[in-house]
Amino acid sequence: MKSFYDFSSKLSLWGAYLSAVLIVSLVVLIMVEIVGRQFFDFSTMIADEYSGYLYLASIFLGLAYTFEHKAHIRINIITSRLDENKNKTIDMVASVLSLCILSFILYRTILFTYDAYDMEMLSEAVSETPLYLTQIVMPIGITLFVLSILAFMSKRISNDS
Repeated sequence: MKSFYDFSSKLSLWGAYLSAVLIVSLVVLIMVEIVGRQFFDFSTMIADEYSGYLYLASIFLGLAYTFEHKAHIRINIITSRLDENKNKTIDMVASVLSLCILSFILYRTILFTYDAYDMEMLSEAVSETPLYLTQIVMPIGITLFVLSILAFMSKRISNDS
């Protein structure tokens, strides 16, 4: 189990690294657009479109790392007053529920991305970017998130919290 947890942890870390690179790229793209428009009467014509793609990718790729480091929003008014066994039970129930929901989301994002690929859908903007290229990060990010939850569950089961 430790090797699965290490594997999941490394994947989520790489997702976080890639997410950080995408955020920096987003900032650079917006800055180029601002400076270009302000001083050189120049526009990239893609800044608005690609900033959305970069933002979407950074969010999905950062989900697993955020979960692994307990940075998702948790309301612990009740759980802070319970003992460890009840907290473990609540964590397991929430994890199973999350896996069910994320499995459905994963299935739908795979279909969504495949449909964009199969129908050769392009963005309506100037770039005419193939949409499946921008959507592929959704199932990848959800898969990383699912692996992270499975690793969390295996740790909770083996009492390695």
